[in-house]
Amino acid sequence: MLTHSVQAKLEVVATTPDLGSIVREIGGDLVEIEILARPKEDAHFVSARPSFIVKLNKADVLVEGGAELEIGWLPALVDQARNRKIVSGAPGRIVCSQGVQMLEIPATLDRSRGDIHAAGNPHYLIDPLNAKIVAEHISATLCELEPQSCATFESNLKRFSNAIDIKLNEWRNLLKPYSGRRVVSYHNSWPYFSKRFGIRVDLFLEPKPGIPPSPSHLAEVVSQMKSDKITVIMVDPYINRRTAETAARFTGATLVDAAQFPGGVKGTEGGYIQLLDYLVNSLAKAFGGG
Repeated sequence: MLTHSVQAKLEVVATTPDLGSIVREIGGDLVEIEILARPKEDAHFVSARPSFIVKLNKADVLVEGGAELEIGWLPALVDQARNRKIVSGAPGRIVCSQGVQMLEIPATLDRSRGDIHAAGNPHYLIDPLNAKIVAEHISATLCELEPQSCATFESNLKRFSNAIDIKLNEWRNLLKPYSGRRVVSYHNSWPYFSKRFGIRVDLFLEPKPGIPPSPSHLAEVVSQMKSDKITVIMVDPYINRRTAETAARFTGATLVDAAQFPGGVKGTEGGYIQLLDYLVNSLAKAFGGG
């Protein structure tokens, strides 16, 4: 009797949907992916559920953002999962911030400045060139764990990287006419995106990271928007939208629904590249008065 061996898929748990999307690009049909954070959740404050422990217990690979992005909820879950494959330093633990040039690394940890991160701003993946670095890291790790499938992982990596390169030229051209334009956001989530595309996201609805906006701070933001003629507000799905609507009502600014994760905004469910495509086109439209 002839028997056919079927290669078991690698069980991968990704902490956030953007990481899950990139794992899917690289792993393809050779991986089974579970994603912990929902597309519209704030990655700093994910609602941990008992099912997460079960998923982590079964995982061959854990893919996390690192740079303290998940520090408030992931370590305890990994401890409870009791899975030696994914503990810190294990071959199956991928910390994606490794190899990324981090921005906004604080000289000192002063908690009076709000919720800051010792390793730098952790929202690095919204820069497509950082997504390429992360994809290379994931591909290299999957090759180590499943060397017989390495050619497939590397081929998928090349395809993803080439797609990023092609789209990056398009995205830069779309936003080039608006170089230097300022945008308001709720949280300081966009320094990597703004640096890559030449816009300025440097005025925030929250007075300090993690601190809810007060009426006096909102009045200051509105005043500065008027004086500096800032006409666009980026609205993340997990914030209180009424705060942004109030600022827009007093300034005439355009609200742009924005998200860090695929699926966080309607029309971005297709993955990482579709998310960036949406963000760039939405901003270009808003800047142009659309």
